Amino acid sequence: MSTVHETIYPVLPAEPGAAELKAAFTPSTAEIRFVRRQSRQEATAVLIMVQLKLLQRLGYFPMLADVQSVIIDHIRIAMRVRTLSRATIARYDVSGSRIRHQKLLRVWLDIRAFDAGETAWLTELASAEARTKIELPDIINVLIEDLVRRRYELPPLATLQRIATQARNDLNAAIYEAITGALDATLIERIEALLVVKAGKSGWDDLKQEPKRPAARAIASFLKHINGIRKLAEGLPAPPAIVSVSKRAQLVTEARALDVAELRSLKAAKRHALAVLFIQAQLQKAHDDVAEIFIKVVRKLESYAKVRLQKYQLEHADVLEGLVGQFRDVLQILQDEGVSERNRLPKIREALGDPAEALAQCNEHIAYAGQFDLPFMLVPYRTQRSLLFQCLDVLPLQSSSQDRAVLVALAWLQGFRNAHREYLLLTDNDLANLPLDWLPEKWERAVFPHRRDSRMLHRRFFELGVFSQIMRELHSGDLYVEGSDRFDDYRVHQVTDEEFRRELPRYCEIVGLPADGKSVAKDLRDRLNAALDEADANFPANDSIEFVNEELVIHKPGKEPEPPNRSLIDQAITASMPQVSILDLLTETEQWFDLHKLFGPLSGFDAKVDDPRKRFITTLFCYGCNLGPSQTARSVKGLSRKQVAWLNLKHVTEERLDKAIVKVINAYNQFALPKYWGSGKRASADGTKWSLYEQNLLSEYHVRYGGYGGIGYYHVSDMYIALFSHFIPCGVHEAVYILDGLIQNGADIKPDTIHGDTQAQSGPVFGLSYVTGINLMPRMRNIKDLVLYKADRRRKYAHIDSLCRRAIDWDLIERHYPDMMRVAVSIKAGKMTPSTILRRLGSESTKNKLYFAFRELGRVIRTLFLLKYLNDPDLRRTIHAATNKSEQFNDFAQWLMFGGEGIIAENVRHEQRKVIKYNHLVANMVILYNVQWMSRKLKELQQKGHPVDAEVLKVLSPYRREHINRLGDYLLDLQRPVPPLDPTIDFAFKSAA
Repeated sequence: MSTVHETIYPVLPAEPGAAELKAAFTPSTAEIRFVRRQSRQEATAVLIMVQLKLLQRLGYFPMLADVQSVIIDHIRIAMRVRTLSRATIARYDVSGSRIRHQKLLRVWLDIRAFDAGETAWLTELASAEARTKIELPDIINVLIEDLVRRRYELPPLATLQRIATQARNDLNAAIYEAITGALDATLIERIEALLVVKAGKSGWDDLKQEPKRPAARAIASFLKHINGIRKLAEGLPAPPAIVSVSKRAQLVTEARALDVAELRSLKAAKRHALAVLFIQAQLQKAHDDVAEIFIKVVRKLESYAKVRLQKYQLEHADVLEGLVGQFRDVLQILQDEGVSERNRLPKIREALGDPAEALAQCNEHIAYAGQFDLPFMLVPYRTQRSLLFQCLDVLPLQSSSQDRAVLVALAWLQGFRNAHREYLLLTDNDLANLPLDWLPEKWERAVFPHRRDSRMLHRRFFELGVFSQIMRELHSGDLYVEGSDRFDDYRVHQVTDEEFRRELPRYCEIVGLPADGKSVAKDLRDRLNAALDEADANFPANDSIEFVNEELVIHKPGKEPEPPNRSLIDQAITASMPQVSILDLLTETEQWFDLHKLFGPLSGFDAKVDDPRKRFITTLFCYGCNLGPSQTARSVKGLSRKQVAWLNLKHVTEERLDKAIVKVINAYNQFALPKYWGSGKRASADGTKWSLYEQNLLSEYHVRYGGYGGIGYYHVSDMYIALFSHFIPCGVHEAVYILDGLIQNGADIKPDTIHGDTQAQSGPVFGLSYVTGINLMPRMRNIKDLVLYKADRRRKYAHIDSLCRRAIDWDLIERHYPDMMRVAVSIKAGKMTPSTILRRLGSESTKNKLYFAFRELGRVIRTLFLLKYLNDPDLRRTIHAATNKSEQFNDFAQWLMFGGEGIIAENVRHEQRKVIKYNHLVANMVILYNVQWMSRKLKELQQKGHPVDAEVLKVLSPYRREHINRLGDYLLDLQRPVPPLDPTIDFAFKSAA
């Protein structure tokens, strides 16, 4: 059963404070007059008033005997009535007068009584919500919101629980029946064969296989595995229409967590339905994996070639110097008037030495000139060629436009897959049917070394050129993989034309943007002109920027002086905070929220776990601090390694961890102290490298950090708490995910401005942030290389004209504005995430008009931001401070991840993502714990006369660690007294934020 605290079902606080009593339970003059008309007896009038205020506050009538005396006394005193005995209240609870008075109160407040016999509409709503809401409390919350909207009195929570449970059970049964009803005997036999265990291994276990690093043998094995999944998935029915994306994800997660014995114990319909969905999900994921492997192998070939070219150029630098020296000697001989014409040629020959050798050296240098690194790809390509072809055999590639040139070239190439000739002679038919215009100039030079009209095509270079182009078009979305997730056709996730027309006006009203391209182009043109004029006029007086040797230089803003009392107060806090083990800290913080109640069985049924609080805290400690199940079982007595790992596998998902994180954030937001650190309207995004074992597809070598791993990407509020986390491969551009955190943020802290590291300064990111209503303000790098764009190329500026090297193409923005807004509306509707589209906008493509439109719009928004950035040192200081908070959080989170030598041992990707969420939750719990204690100690210091003022509070930080003992013996003590969470602590001055 869902407890009342898991839902928004209104209840009375255990100890109502004075502020709540005054706001919610103080009767008005009109209410007193109304109640007095219903009863002349003072005691009865008070009890009627109590019911009135309870109905206003809760939406239903609880028994008055269950209402705290402080509430009844507050109302009694306001009505100037003497104390009521508990016996009087108890008699009224069972009297007919109470029922009669409730009817009068409903009429007076225009609230309808809930009729348990007329719940068809509520059942229908629960059934609709069960399709997308996975947890019962979420379905119940929607029912409560609808009852309130329709002005119904709320029924008992058990009634709503019963309706929601029945709706979910009916949906599950319908899904199982729809899937299994489409299975014939052959398909059922194929599924049941997965459950046969041979030599300790089953087909079900094999189905869960993950790809390892892209090494030749590992890839070959994985491709064989994928072909097995494809055969397994042949003929399986598509998921029925009633299965939403979120419901499918929940059922797949449930299936993944089951072993063979558990799967066998299920009813046949559920067993077969879960197996079908899991097989299809694994095939979809396998397509993603193969596309990722293909991209990584091609990218590695290109990287190798670049490195080899650089090495070649260094090794042959002396040869180039010799050739230049010879050329200089020849020029000097030619210009020397003292040398006769008869002697000039012999002297030139003498200067050149061996002309054949010099010519050969010149030809070799020209062959690699202009960063021509393609020849260096051929050697490593020999060992990767077969694997690349096998990858493409598995991938069902499709074009997202009418341009199928690369796919046609690939099909033609497959006909020569087993050829050994270095060159292919193109026939008239080849020239007529083989598209070659897509070949970049660099590749043309390699593919046709003797020019195209020679018809001699270098086979291996052409293969590499096709593979390279496929990689780029997968990135840009020009090609997609049918049946994939990350590489599918992003257009299918957009709202329909009808939905777009219906939602656009409301969306534009929310984000404050025009609905048509002409209006937005005019508005932005006017803003850009005004901003450029202002920046040009202010330039002479702006002493924080100047031109040095024709390059723009920005001087760092001076450091703000530290408050004189800061060190004193900081030391006092450190000295007064009690030493605590990390396990005790997590235990105390968990008990404030009962977080363990968020983590039930994946099926949604009630939990049947002994000591659920102990099990959850131990699991959180295990994965959030990276000890691993074995070390945790040795360190925390009373639980085995299997028990620790079991809860993580059977009860914990990323979505549930996110809910726990939000609970902690919302409690943190109630404290006064964080308001001195920030307004909550800004957040910064940054990544930090987490080490992984190399045998993993997600693990890549990171040049900047060194070593193999993935990137933990966090959005940190200017109030220091982390709002969002994601785990991404090292090779992925971090800016792709910068907007996801704000769009998917479910916490009460809702920033509208995002600061990012220097990777966030690309044009498409700025463009998408604008149409989604997000204010992007990243830290800028290489400012001297950035271009400011003019609104009108004819305009000239006295001081900043050298920075304004290009003009905006307003027609492009105006023409494609509806397409960009359709993406924004689709994101708002939850059809896609910002990262879904930004992955496709990460590389230039002549076919992808959306890329050019977002880039052009982004150039306008980025120029407007850059002008502010140049003009306002305070803004630069704010951005620097925000990004510093991200870096401090990253360091704090890694400090808490002290187990396992900092290496995430999980080799399954969804488990790696969960580890990042666990650690995020642990970090936020420690931050909240610190703020609770800091608030208490600061208040005590202030009351003792210490100089605790707003300026001191502003420079403190909750990333304190001196009082936390991470190591040693761990005793999980659930009986230790836990002081209540007290967010009411305030200070006697206004916030500095």
